[in-house]
Amino acid sequence: MARYSFGGDEHIAVEMDEAMSLRAFFGALSICNAVRDSKIPGVTEICPANASLQLRFDPDLIEPDDLMREVKQIEASASGQKQALTTRIIEIPVYYDDPWTRETLMRFRDRHQDPDATDLEYAARINNYASVNDFIAAHSGSPWLVSMVGFGAGSPFTFQMVEHEKQIQVPKYVRPRTDTPKQCVAQGGCFTGIYPVRGAGGYQMYGITPTPIYDPTQTTSYLREFMILFRPGDIVKFRGIGRDEYDSLVEDVKKEDFFLKQRAISFSLDEFEQAPAFYNRQVLEALDGH
Repeated sequence: MARYSFGGDEHIAVEMDEAMSLRAFFGALSICNAVRDSKIPGVTEICPANASLQLRFDPDLIEPDDLMREVKQIEASASGQKQALTTRIIEIPVYYDDPWTRETLMRFRDRHQDPDATDLEYAARINNYASVNDFIAAHSGSPWLVSMVGFGAGSPFTFQMVEHEKQIQVPKYVRPRTDTPKQCVAQGGCFTGIYPVRGAGGYQMYGITPTPIYDPTQTTSYLREFMILFRPGDIVKFRGIGRDEYDSLVEDVKKEDFFLKQRAISFSLDEFEQAPAFYNRQVLEALDGH
């Protein structure tokens, strides 16, 4: 059962579950979408998160208790409905174990759980993979769902769409780094994220993508309409690339001659839960137009 609380005079927080799951995410997103579609007077911001949501409202336009009652009614009417959404799958190329990420992580081994291993080596070992290559294959072999966007500008929190026992999980650094490369693909807990800009961080670093996910100038070819790439509900497919392709894609982005591979799809949580591996194959085939 969802837990409701007020946050100061202008916010309502709804926690769907203590643990992140696709069903908890869908519950939060369905409430957000219904509140938006209902156009409730006084609601000024709607913010979905991994397994929760927050609403901001103007108390001069709607009584807090009235809004709380309306949101609870929305949740009740949504329960039992099919959990599905129309979204898109986006391919993100990743240069795993790149030299810039490796150089950075080696400068901060004193802050890491295993100073004698790289982040990829550590992640592979604690997730019981025989090699780094096997770990990369698992990380890039299944789709990930964007459950939240934030912390850094446009930074996605992506949740691996596999059975619970197969999910990759890693702890954050013991102490945060003071440096992380721009567009670094990294993971903390069950979430893989992408750092939109260079800065501090504590996620385990896996590689780097040549494709910007945030551009306030809106000159990047696929970010001209919106300065950030991801939205909650997007599905991401990471694709491993080598140095030559990385360099080529960087140049294409600079020339404004690059468009991300993406497709519109319908995603059903109910069908996914019945046969995750089979459904994931269908999702990934949709990316190639099959």
